[in-house]
Amino acid sequence: MFGRRQFLKSTFGGSAGIFAGLAFDDLVARDGQLTQTLHHPPKAKRVVQLFMAGAASHIDLFDHKPILERHHGQPWDPGETVELFQSTPGACLASPWKFRPYGEHGKPISDIVAPLGEVVDDIAFVHNMVGKTGVHSQGTLLQTTGFSFTGFPSAGSWVSYALGSETENLPSFIVLPDHRGLASNGAKNWAPAFLPAEYQGTQIRVGSDEPIANLTAPESTFITSVSERDGLRALHRLNSDFAEQRPGDDRLKARVQSYELAAKMQLSASDALNLADEPQYIRDMYGLSSEGPGVDDRTINTKAETEFFGRKCLIARRLLERGVRFIQIWSGNDNGFPRRNWDSHENIKRDHEPLAMGMATGAAALIRDLKQRDMLKDTLILWTTEFGRMPCSQGSEGRDHNPFVFTNWLCGGGIKGGTYGESDQWGFRPLDQSNPTQVYDIYATMLHQLGIDHTKLTVKNNGIDRRLTDVHGHVLRDMVS
Repeated sequence: MFGRRQFLKSTFGGSAGIFAGLAFDDLVARDGQLTQTLHHPPKAKRVVQLFMAGAASHIDLFDHKPILERHHGQPWDPGETVELFQSTPGACLASPWKFRPYGEHGKPISDIVAPLGEVVDDIAFVHNMVGKTGVHSQGTLLQTTGFSFTGFPSAGSWVSYALGSETENLPSFIVLPDHRGLASNGAKNWAPAFLPAEYQGTQIRVGSDEPIANLTAPESTFITSVSERDGLRALHRLNSDFAEQRPGDDRLKARVQSYELAAKMQLSASDALNLADEPQYIRDMYGLSSEGPGVDDRTINTKAETEFFGRKCLIARRLLERGVRFIQIWSGNDNGFPRRNWDSHENIKRDHEPLAMGMATGAAALIRDLKQRDMLKDTLILWTTEFGRMPCSQGSEGRDHNPFVFTNWLCGGGIKGGTYGESDQWGFRPLDQSNPTQVYDIYATMLHQLGIDHTKLTVKNNGIDRRLTDVHGHVLRDMVS
């Protein structure tokens, strides 16, 4: 038989062939730890995580609270003393946008996410999510890793570790960050921590001049194919010596694998990022502008936000088609001025409207597109943010942080649409405070749909059997088919 290792050496000449000498039997299309021994038949094969950095307001997007309209401008009294992150509680603040019913069951959603109305029956809303902190960095880590402090693997890393890759030419875990920069914690949100280093997320900066850093050699008058080959051979010798001196250290192995993969990505990634073959009606569905990534972004505006988020969603679909296992799509970067994230302390309308319209257009298009390609049934989409925002005002037009309740939603991958868990009349706390939903339950459900028992996907670290759901988590049985 002509094995895969021999195939890689003979097929991928140049840099790939050079690195193959040091590389390892399980290069890229590797089986995961559970690929051959899933705990039960899966409903999903892949995951897209949509993350709204800065804390999107549930009560302005998906969780309609008519009482805020009736009491707008009046003192807010939830019946308890409330300590907020950055302010003292102001008056009741009605949403600046109208909510309208959509779908078979008349689910109310805001006008600024109206594009999702067309697919609302496919979405499972969880309105009783609770967090542990009102601090952005900790809240973001909690939602991406299951822990509110550093040192734990991203959910994408866990899934890649468990299931491996479906493709030899692209990473199993890809991250599409906001074009303006990274969110709180930066790359820690997709780091592998104590899992093998090869399971970290690979960043692709959609729309930039160099979407994948260091994928190709820089333009130069002195770099030739011969000099590049000789340099790689010298690097291979140095790497071999280094590896022999440090048995058990997987960082070099992961780095070599990343370069091996980069050689193959030069064709595969370029193809996935090239939208020239997408018909105009698809480009329009995702809201792409005629200016492309060069759309005017000097002030936050709906056209630009729709272009940026929609383009990432379309490229995500193309990556999923090519076998990528887990994709993280970010909306919003870390705090700066003017704001380019969902952290709307000063003016909820100014900040949320363009971001929400852009997100809703891209997310709705992704759902429709996957559905028409018969891929939604085995692709799980998870929408989240680090926490919610308060029903009272901060100043006159903003909202402070609300870790006490917020919204997630899931779609596809065997998930049944509907509403699972409610917040109280204000959108301040869960309606049933004894039975909230936590990130552990979301991830237990995600893993369940992938064919994994979340209690059995463990890795020993510092003498403790660690898992994505820590020691918590229950599958949300009502929403799974």
